[in-house]
Amino acid sequence: MALPSHDDIIDLARRGLRGCGADLDELLTAEGSGTIPLRSPITGQALGHMRADDAASADAKIGSAAGAFEQWRTVPAPVRGRVVQRWGELLGEHKEDLAALVTVEAGKTPSEAAGEVQEMIDICELALGQSRQLFGKTLPSERPGHRLMETWHPLGVVGIITAFNFPVAVFAWNTALALVCGDPVVWKPSETSTLSAVGAHSLLRRALEENDAPAELNQLLVGDRGLGERLVDDERVALVSATGSVRMGREVGPRVAQRFGRVLLELGGNNAAIVAPSADIDLALRGVVFAAAGTAGQRCTTLRRLIVHESIAGDLVDKIVAAYGTLSIGSPTAEGVLVGPLIGKAAFENMQSALEAAKAQGGEVLCGGQRVLADEAADAYYVEPAVVRMPGQTEIVEAETFAPILYVIEYSDFDDAIALNNAVPQGLSSAVFTSDMAEAERFIAGSDTGIANVNIGTSGAEIGGAFGGNKETGGGRESGTDSWQAYMRQATNTVNYSGELPLAQGVEFL
Repeated sequence: MALPSHDDIIDLARRGLRGCGADLDELLTAEGSGTIPLRSPITGQALGHMRADDAASADAKIGSAAGAFEQWRTVPAPVRGRVVQRWGELLGEHKEDLAALVTVEAGKTPSEAAGEVQEMIDICELALGQSRQLFGKTLPSERPGHRLMETWHPLGVVGIITAFNFPVAVFAWNTALALVCGDPVVWKPSETSTLSAVGAHSLLRRALEENDAPAELNQLLVGDRGLGERLVDDERVALVSATGSVRMGREVGPRVAQRFGRVLLELGGNNAAIVAPSADIDLALRGVVFAAAGTAGQRCTTLRRLIVHESIAGDLVDKIVAAYGTLSIGSPTAEGVLVGPLIGKAAFENMQSALEAAKAQGGEVLCGGQRVLADEAADAYYVEPAVVRMPGQTEIVEAETFAPILYVIEYSDFDDAIALNNAVPQGLSSAVFTSDMAEAERFIAGSDTGIANVNIGTSGAEIGGAFGGNKETGGGRESGTDSWQAYMRQATNTVNYSGELPLAQGVEFL
């Protein structure tokens, strides 16, 4: 399969940005200090360079957001919701344009890229509804003539740090809710997805302008991890929502906690699916293959461990290997391609190291792992998704490798299968394929992940449900019906209309 030319990718990026209201040629600048490279994993080539924020501009943008908070917090929440409503409409109108930028920078197929933009539209719809439901509670007071309430109020500046694999959706998950809650946002995207960020940022700026809302509510920081560290350490940033590796979370969490800020962490996943003897094998096959090989294994919810009953393991694994042999691998711009590139060389090297470790720990590589299309693009990394039969849950299986490797482990007892599911440091997503209702209920009660599915794979979450995990996944929750509370502060209010001053718990003082 021939890869597209460098000019084709540049043209795709130019058209996508133009549709979102930005101009690629105006963004590009000469290489030098204070710039960052723009690159596409599709060809591995640089698209050019873009000027980055420095410490002074980052400080000014955080300050502008903090200033805008004082005005935005007083705007009624349903009025704030109109901005998010319009943003969602603009995303719908320019879905193809923004999806093209996601394809260029993340290497996603057009279908997956469009699905990511659809997530942005969906969260705008959810947030619009929430703008009229930021409800507190009225509680009975023990004192006569008193009313006891719990109320919610805007929190402050929300700093958002996102990863390459979902370059725009996670920004929207946080931003749509933050805006209706009364908070401005400062966004530090991955330096590998700058153009996608510019596109999403431009559409939101337009929605703000059309609703006479302060443009300063939406700030974009372009640059390396140093800018993310500024968000982490700046006391004007009330909440830091960070998506990335467990290593990153270990750094972010304590630093924000040291200044008594809030964090919302979405970190690693090492997701498992249990396939029981009663499972619909064809259904399980489809669910497993997409969850394990989709997005070239670069989703936090990617299926990495398959725990299958010993009585059906041989048949199911044979079907998976056969299905992998039919997957089309290549440029996501080509029709019919299902598996695009890894993000870069480091991802490929990590995959190869993991496969070597798996073999050293008794594993057998049944298929995949080889690099393909290497002669056409030396700096683009396309690989065949791998299936590895393991003798048990070894050290490498317990580690997350952000690449398409599916480890297969057999089980004989269902309780042991649940224990294997839980026996990793991460706790994001899990699944069971079974027709036994008792097994399904035992799995839902027993799995320690934030997402636990029945007869569906580990990836493909809907906006209506809370997204996030436990243990080393960080404990954060985004989207879903109650996640807005992370972006607000809670207050307890007692209103005394009795004309007397009785103290709680019967205390007497005067």
